[in-house]
Amino acid sequence: MTENPAIRFSVIGINHGHIYGQVNLLLRTGAELVAVFAAEPDLLADFSKQYPQARVAASETEILEDPSVQLIVSAAIPAERSRIGVAAMRHGKDYMSDKPGFTTLEQLAEARRVQAETGRIYSICYSERFENAATVRAGELVKAGAIGRVLQTIGLGPHRANLPTRPEWFFQRERYGGIIGDIASHQADQFLFFTGSTSAEVVASQVANYHHPEHPGLDDFGDVLLRGNGGTGYIRVDWFTPDGLPVWGDTRLTILGTDGYIEVRKNVDIAGRPGANHLFLVDQQATRYIDCSDVVLPYGQQLINDILNRTETAMTQEHCFLAAELVLRAQAQATRLGS
Repeated sequence: MTENPAIRFSVIGINHGHIYGQVNLLLRTGAELVAVFAAEPDLLADFSKQYPQARVAASETEILEDPSVQLIVSAAIPAERSRIGVAAMRHGKDYMSDKPGFTTLEQLAEARRVQAETGRIYSICYSERFENAATVRAGELVKAGAIGRVLQTIGLGPHRANLPTRPEWFFQRERYGGIIGDIASHQADQFLFFTGSTSAEVVASQVANYHHPEHPGLDDFGDVLLRGNGGTGYIRVDWFTPDGLPVWGDTRLTILGTDGYIEVRKNVDIAGRPGANHLFLVDQQATRYIDCSDVVLPYGQQLINDILNRTETAMTQEHCFLAAELVLRAQAQATRLGS
């Protein structure tokens, strides 16, 4: 137990491995993990082994009605995350969801309504920005004017499928939200953040099942064209990372400015430097590689501060919801390609 923790938090739903990153970023701030509820005994056993300090709750209600807990954290099956978040807010608690925070526009509309009524925080942990040191450094550079005014972002989110290890819900579009609604949440968040857009629209979107006819509910490719009041964006996501790559995906972000550009190679620099968090800055003077090893990841502490002070330093509520809305609309209106 942490002595005099800033906040106490509990977990409902641990269906995605991202829950470990969400919990760890809070523990790094000194927050106290109180309890966990999960319906799956195997997932719960693994979680309890990692975090023995978490009491195993008998129900969601037990956690929701604990007056000592300020924050609920979830990486439940995507279609369940909004329901948990709405319940948390109605019980006077703030909420941090794994992405995607929603799988339908109806869920988003309800969360927006309840958030406005309760004044609670509904935060989505867009970990490709919040938990990636090179992306955090890119944000610092853009804010300092290193590449002038941002014109466009290009976000690439390839993933390795690992289909034999995937749970049943992974292949059911109504439960995982579609490839754009799911994976592209990260890239939509980064598009809004780096362009400074506070309003945006989906210009075009496409999805496909090119290579997995045995799983008709799976989207294995998607792309999106966005236009915002601060710039434009292109997103491509897929499940085609080959086994020859030593990481799960060669995720990249390119930020084009009037005076230069930044490329972030989040997980790997193929045939180049070892490790992750690679950032390249090209401006009017030079091409530079920037070491991001000393970057502090601020999201966890910012969220704690927002919970305590009722502020919006980690991410504005409207940004959180708008990033979700963009991918939900892009998924819903996407032209279907392939099989």
